[in-house]
Amino acid sequence: MKIVTFNIRLDVKSDGRNWFENRKDLILEKLAKEQPDIICFQEVLPHVALWLKQNLKDYYVVGCGREPGLWGEQVSVAYRKERYNLMKMDTYWLSETPYVVASRYEDQSICPRTANQLVLEEMDTETVFRLVNVHLDHEGAGARRKGLEQILRTIKEEKFFPDIPVILAGDMNAEPGSEELKVVEENPQFQNVTKGIGITYHGFQSPTGQGSIDFIFTSKDFACTHLEKWTDTRDGIFLSDHYPVCVELCVDKFHFSF
Repeated sequence: MKIVTFNIRLDVKSDGRNWFENRKDLILEKLAKEQPDIICFQEVLPHVALWLKQNLKDYYVVGCGREPGLWGEQVSVAYRKERYNLMKMDTYWLSETPYVVASRYEDQSICPRTANQLVLEEMDTETVFRLVNVHLDHEGAGARRKGLEQILRTIKEEKFFPDIPVILAGDMNAEPGSEELKVVEENPQFQNVTKGIGITYHGFQSPTGQGSIDFIFTSKDFACTHLEKWTDTRDGIFLSDHYPVCVELCVDKFHFSF
C-alpha cells in the first residue's frame, strides 16, 4: 500500500504565489499521477475538506474540526473506496480530557490538537490495521511529548482489534532525536520508515525555519519497500510548505500474526 503524510498548508492569501488557490491544480495532478492508497492530511480547513471530497472521487475523506463546534483545522484521512473498508473511526483531542471538544494540555499553544484514528480492512487480503493521523503542537515540546504518550497509550489500551498492525503518520513538529520524538523512536514496537528523509518543512524555500518534522512510523508488522518525498514545483509554486512524504508498505509475514 502507498501511504502519504501531507501537510497541505492553510488557505491564506499571505502565501502569495503559493496561496492554496494557486496550488490546487498541482496537488490534484500529483495525486492523480501517484495514486496513493491512503493520504494523511494536516491543516485541512472546512472548505478545503469539502474541496478534497469533491475532487478525490475515488476516495472517502474523513475527519472533523478541532475547534468548538467541530470547526477549524482537521487531520483528514483520504482512503481508496474500492480497496478499504472502514471498520471504526475515532477522533480524540490530545489533552487530559480527550473527548472534550477543543480541550488541550496546559503547556501547549492556543491551538487544540486531535488524533484521527481509523481501523481499516484491506478487502483483497482481509488485512486489518490501525491508522493514526496527527498534527502535534507547534509551540509546546512538553505538549508534543504528552500527545505522543497519549497516542501510544490509547493504541495499547484499544479493545477493538487490539493487536493489529499500526501506522502512525503526521506532522510531528519535532526533529529526529528530540526528547518528545524519542517517545516513539525508542519504543521497541515501532520503526521509523521515513528515517533519513531529510528536510520536509521548507516554508516555500524560506531561508529560516526549515526542518525534518513529517514522519511515518509503523509497527514491525510492516516492511517498507519504497520511500520518497514529493518535491514537485511549477513556476515557483510548491505542493505545500511541506514536502509530502510517501512510503510503500507491505505486511511482513514474519511479524504479522493476526
